[in-house]
Parts: sequence; C-alpha cells; structure tokens
Amino acid sequence: MNHPTPTNRSSGLIDPNILRTAFSRALSDMYRREVPLYGTLLELVAETNRTASGDVAHRLEVERHGAIRVGTASELVGVRRLFSAMGMQPVGYYDLAAAGVPVHSTAFRPTDAAALAINPFRVFTSLLRLDMVTDAALREEAAAILDRRRIFTPRLLDLLALVDREGGLPSAHAEDFVAEALHTFRWHETASVDAGLYRRLKASHPLVADVVCFRGPHINHLTPRTLDIDAAQAAMHRLGMNPKPVIEGPPRRAVPILLRQTSFQALTEPVRFVGQGDHDRGTHTARFGEVEQRGAALTPAGRALYDRLLAQLQSEVAAGADRQEAGGRIFAEFPDDIDAMHEDGLAFFRHGTSEPILYEDFLPVSAAGIFQSNLGPGTRETLAVSSRQAFETELQSPTLDETALYAAAAAE
Repeated sequence: MNHPTPTNRSSGLIDPNILRTAFSRALSDMYRREVPLYGTLLELVAETNRTASGDVAHRLEVERHGAIRVGTASELVGVRRLFSAMGMQPVGYYDLAAAGVPVHSTAFRPTDAAALAINPFRVFTSLLRLDMVTDAALREEAAAILDRRRIFTPRLLDLLALVDREGGLPSAHAEDFVAEALHTFRWHETASVDAGLYRRLKASHPLVADVVCFRGPHINHLTPRTLDIDAAQAAMHRLGMNPKPVIEGPPRRAVPILLRQTSFQALTEPVRFVGQGDHDRGTHTARFGEVEQRGAALTPAGRALYDRLLAQLQSEVAAGADRQEAGGRIFAEFPDDIDAMHEDGLAFFRHGTSEPILYEDFLPVSAAGIFQSNLGPGTRETLAVSSRQAFETELQSPTLDETALYAAAAAE
C-alpha cells in the first residue's frame, strides 16, 4: 500500500492524514483484542469485498467509523481538539433525542477529497443530555460523577497543548500521541459506581448508565464498510452472529444511496462495580459490531424525497405492513438509475461526470435504531428536541453543513 507523504515534513510536523491513519489502525487493533467478534466481522467484510479494486479497494481496506458517547461539554471540547490534530472536523448535527435517545451528536471526519481518499476515518460523537433525566436527585448525582471524571491522560493534555502552540503535532511525538489517545477510548471492566446507582441510572435510560458509570467514553463500535450489506447480513446469520433483524436505511437498490447499516447485537460483558469482590460481578451491555454500505450523497431535493418516502414506510410498518414488501413498493418512486438521478437533480455528482459523490455522513433515524437495538429495554418515547445552537456552544465550535460540503465538491 502506498502511504501519504507528510505535507509538513519541512516544519517537523506530522501530516494529519498519517496521524489519523496510525490512530485508526491502533484503535482497530485494540478493539479487535477487546471484542474478538469484531475481528470475525472484519474477515467477513473483507471476503464480501474481495472483488473490489483500485482506489475503492484502498478506501475499503482502511475505512472505519467509530462511535463514542461523552458526558460533559469539557469532554466534548477535548475530543474535538484530539480529532482536529488528526485532520477531522465536526460535520453535521444529529438530534437523537427526538427519537427517544437522550443525546445529540456530530461526526468528526476529514472534509476534503484528498484526505478522504487517504483515510475517511470518522467518529460519531454523542453528548449526553442529563437534562432529560427526570429524577432531579439522580441527575445531580450523575452530574457530580461526570464532573470528577478525567478522560484524558495528563500526557495527552500536554500533547494537545503542544499542538495548539505549534499548529500541529511534531512528528517526534506521533507514537506517544497515539498511545495516549488510545487510553481515552479503552474499555474498563471496573465501573466507577456501585451496583445500586448503576441500576438506577440504567432505569432512567440504558445509555445514561453507559456514559456515567465508566471511566471514559469507551468505543462502543467500530464499523467497516462493505459493498454488499445484504450479503454481509446473510453471512452474519450463517456464522451465528445474531445480527439485527432489519438493515437500517434505504431498501436495497441497484444504485446505493446514503447509508445502510446493520450490526450484531451488543455483548453482555462482566463488570465489577464499586464495593464488589472478584467473584461478585455484574454485567453491562453496550458494545457491538456494525457494518455499513455507503452510496450517493443526495441533494436537498433528493433528501426531501427520501425523507418523505421513509416517513411513509415507517407509518405503514407501524400499522403492521411487512417492511421489505412496503419498502420495495414505496421506494420505487425514487429513481434507481444513474442517468435519471442526475437528470432529476437527486444526487451530487462530480463535475462533468456521471460518478456520484459518496455520502460520508450519517442518518439520525438509522443511528437511533442501531442505538436502541443494542442498549436493551429502555424508553423509546419522543423526548424534548435538542438544540444545535446549544450543542455548538458546548462544542465551542460550529458544526459544518454536510450539504454545503457536497455542493462544493460537485462544483470543483
């Protein structure tokens, strides 16, 4: 494989593309050790993609997205600084609270075509909304725990300060940076609370317990990209990996659009709570394995059509319709042909070509579906709508408009 040449070699600063690739590989290796089924998933996806070639094959080999959940604004700002050093910016705002999940989110990712071609690593990052915990005493107890928590090592904070001063990370510190950053996302089987508090937090919502009760924002999944998610889903069934019963996102198409996702169900893992001995453990369920298939990025007109059809599908399924039959029938209205999509202005295309621009982002309905299916029983009622302005205030940065990024790429 060809590796990117550092663009800042003369200044002694490492190319963020190289740093991002090193970190994403180290994170994948760590998660593979922590969750062996993830290694099985990688092998399954590689087999599904075996006919890929050229640049697509390179992207597929390195492509991953991860997901984390942080508890406070200061933690959110810290991960923004961490990912910024790797050339990843906050793109999009996702209101999962409206779907019954007490978080709002963004995705840190590269934004220019050259960086995406080298390594399109993304991290879907959710900020807990403790204001949605209705028990005031429990909410205050959780807030106090999170306020005491420190998810970054002192050494990593020193390196982030160095990045701020130098305008990038000196190459000599790259290995140290990756090693220290991994500690932030590592799984800890020892909880930071006792079993009673864990149960109370879980009763409010399983995601609240997952964020508050542990030492840091452990990676809850890493996701490889496949060219055929239906084949991957079938292979997961054959291997007994207990995948989701349905694939999130649009129905199967000749010309893929947006994002389709599936996952194997979250693992039930042993956890030692505060006050418990070695032979007296509880369990926690949160971490899982996900696969995604990406297609064309849609224009505002295309997205409006997709959202309308999706709403119709959800309505019919809620009324008892078969999802597969209804999906095929309803989405027949969305042209499944490159020329028609181009002519109708439904997707973004590279200027002067019939090549659709790949969708690099996420779908809030799909994300909520994945979260809910892997968190176990919990509330699914609609919660208060999140605020993009409030999220960006806590992030201390605007989130970039993904549609504007696709439009700019199409105009180049």
